[in-house]
Amino acid sequence: MAGFGALACSAGWPPVRLVADQAGTGHDIRSIGSRLEPFFDPHLIDRLDGARLKLHEPQPAGPVLQFDRPWEGPFCGYITVLQDKDAFRMYYRGLPKAGADGSENEVTCCAESTDGVRWTKPDLGLHEVHGTRRNNVVLAGMAPFSHNFSPFVDTRPETPADERFKALAGTSKSGLAAFVSGDGRRWRELRDAPVLTEGAFDSQNVAFWSEAEGCYAAYFRTWTDGGFRGYRTISRSTSKDFLEWSSPVPMRFGDTPPEHLYTNQTHPYFRAPHVYIALPMRFMPGRQVLTGAQARELGV
Repeated sequence: MAGFGALACSAGWPPVRLVADQAGTGHDIRSIGSRLEPFFDPHLIDRLDGARLKLHEPQPAGPVLQFDRPWEGPFCGYITVLQDKDAFRMYYRGLPKAGADGSENEVTCCAESTDGVRWTKPDLGLHEVHGTRRNNVVLAGMAPFSHNFSPFVDTRPETPADERFKALAGTSKSGLAAFVSGDGRRWRELRDAPVLTEGAFDSQNVAFWSEAEGCYAAYFRTWTDGGFRGYRTISRSTSKDFLEWSSPVPMRFGDTPPEHLYTNQTHPYFRAPHVYIALPMRFMPGRQVLTGAQARELGV
């Protein structure tokens, strides 16, 4: 698995095509009022003279967290970082040994930071894992949900205080379950049944409250030809209450060549929440990144 790209779309549906100039002839006048409009793509640009759009490249700054606890290990993954007021929270899967997706060996871990650079792992005392409660585990013994537990801060104004954090988690077999929390540490299922069942769900399933649309939106893995056939792609559903969701609608990417897309990381841009940003990973089937010896050493 390698590579990433940026996609930008308006909160309205369908998304803006990312490969063509939507302003076109110069006769298409768009009213934006006083809202901030980032120039991610040509959607609002009639023409460019002496300028060009350029996607800036991330600059490596070194590791900020080591997965060094007995319940963490080399198969940690699906990291979610969110900001809660003046603090940052990181959630990730802990898995010391390879195994089937959604196994009982998977736990959900938490780290905390005040600046997004220096992180600590709190001793929460919530779950006994590897013989101790002195750990940073927020979810354990609830397979398959720790496989890809993906929280967010619910910014809907009417949200009850004990549901301020929400998450979706699950697999194609279980469907996606809805979780809520008042403190981001103690979680409970919102109901004893999946809220979404149409999808592969085998990577991060990201959701958020859309201020622009007035509903929850969720983005998750599906396949272009249904089931597990064709290309891995991204679909979305919406909900007013986080329980009843619309049928999934596949994302469209204009006339770009089809390719496998893995985690999508879709979220409203915080300075202009009517614009969603996605950073999907491209998946390269058949590309081998480990030697045979390395794979045997890791047990994969």
